[in-house]
Amino acid sequence: MVAYSFKKRFAPPILLGLKPGPLLPGAKRQTIRANRKRHARPTEELQLYTGMRTSSCQLLGKPTCTAVRPVRLMLGQAELVEIKGEPNITDAKGLDLFARFDGFQDWADLRDFWAETHEAVLDFSGVLIRWEPKCDGLVQPLEECGTQEEGEGEGNG
Repeated sequence: MVAYSFKKRFAPPILLGLKPGPLLPGAKRQTIRANRKRHARPTEELQLYTGMRTSSCQLLGKPTCTAVRPVRLMLGQAELVEIKGEPNITDAKGLDLFARFDGFQDWADLRDFWAETHEAVLDFSGVLIRWEPKCDGLVQPLEECGTQEEGEGEGNG
């Protein structure tokens, strides 16, 4: 099992995405992360938190990883989302849809968040991690949080 931490702004879309059934508008079931030694693998249980390693740590849920794919985001003048095994996304409608799947209002919101949290990175390569909820995937906040495994931490979102 691998744990991922998210900024508090992503808790509502993650919680919505942890509801079993089809993906609801505003729900988040994916995250973009930098390449690390160890990420989740398909079929593994994930632990999704806000505030890991802080006194305000909250376990949001334990969904199942469904895919881990290389991803490239180009956020400059030539905007692009490249996901291995999928068609490139270059049109405004597709970029907005990708951003909404990741918990943002639209591509501009994702781009603004990226500029605030990643300074001058306009060409990013990493991994896209997708998950699906389990019937018992929602849990109550914990008094204590587990420790992070290598490659984890307060994430992109």
